[in-house]
Amino acid sequence: MQLWVGLGNPGPRYAMNRHNVGFMALDTIAAAHDFGPVQKKFLGWLQEGRITGADGAGANGRVLLLKPATFMNESGRAVGEALRFYKLGMDALTVFHDELDLAPFKVRVKRGGGTAGHNGLRSIDQHLGPDFRRVRIGIGHPGHKDRVTGHVLGNYAKSEMDALADMLGAISAEAGRLAGDDDTRFMNDVALRLQD
Repeated sequence: MQLWVGLGNPGPRYAMNRHNVGFMALDTIAAAHDFGPVQKKFLGWLQEGRITGADGAGANGRVLLLKPATFMNESGRAVGEALRFYKLGMDALTVFHDELDLAPFKVRVKRGGGTAGHNGLRSIDQHLGPDFRRVRIGIGHPGHKDRVTGHVLGNYAKSEMDALADMLGAISAEAGRLAGDDDTRFMNDVALRLQD
């Protein structure tokens, strides 16, 4: 079993913020792979389903999707509760989050590392340590540190909606690669889909 966590802030006013792209990714995966109904659990919203790994890798792997309802800076509490309840190790955890240091709509996967000032990652790191897989979703840097908060908490522009939908669709279409622990192939196949 794997636990995939999307980072974001709860509530309609944050729904289209760049900071909520982790929530958006999980919603797209849940819809594309026919996940079960949303349950209120672990200080958040949980959906359960199966994602068959590409080429049979991780076939019929059970995946839990968790969107913490705690606000970003307390995400680690929700993630910790879910991991403990299901008796899962850090190797089962994947976190989807926005990444300032990546160009918009670029997707990269890495294991471990720092938090780069991201409050959601910092909270998970404080509760559980840094050794988890991250799906980093680029939102680009606004150019000056004084503009970062407005950029991160700003909504995607109308002109970005097609690119956002394409990227989220590529992530959900290639989720089987993640389920099968083929991070490199996942990144390559997402990039190929976005070139078309």
